[in-house]
Amino acid sequence: MPKLLHVACSPRADSESAAGARVFLDRFREMRPDWEIDAMNLWREPLPEFEGYLLEAKYARIGGKTFTNSQHDAFAVAERLALRLSLADRVLISTPMWNFSIPYKLKQWLDVIIQPGLTFRFDPALGYLPLLKDRPTVVIIASGSDFVTGMNRGRIDMATPYLREALRFIGVSDVRFLPIGPTTGPIEPIRAAREAAHRRLAEMAGRF
Repeated sequence: MPKLLHVACSPRADSESAAGARVFLDRFREMRPDWEIDAMNLWREPLPEFEGYLLEAKYARIGGKTFTNSQHDAFAVAERLALRLSLADRVLISTPMWNFSIPYKLKQWLDVIIQPGLTFRFDPALGYLPLLKDRPTVVIIASGSDFVTGMNRGRIDMATPYLREALRFIGVSDVRFLPIGPTTGPIEPIRAAREAAHRRLAEMAGRF
């Protein structure tokens, strides 16, 4: 059964990014009822801290050393998280923008799965090489500012270029970004931005 992985990155069920994801997924289910949806809520998943045995395992692998039992068990957690991404035929990431970038839970997930020998490898002659196959990916980013029309109130979007490069580094280059904003301020611009984004998301889901 083909699978879509949804990585939900907002702690609020009623957030704009979560609402956009629901629009996308509702349309996707209509078009592809035979697909499995693997929902990964990063605020409910037991993400490991990147320290201790997991950190030791990373450097053991870089140094070509054998894992201890504790390192093996710690690295197995990262492997399971990366496997969920690896097994997905399509990916949806829905996230708010926090302090110009991404929530720390999304960064933590990326830090855990972007590991040598797991999602990338290093070749002395060729440099860093991705280990994941490419797959269509949609990233929804909701922001208090308006990055669609350029009325971003002087803020800089560091979330989009970071996510684009982090995903490309491990092999996922077919990525489309859908900004939602503004999500704060006068009601009418918020409503108009939401409706426009939801229309685009429904259209994208129909072709995804």
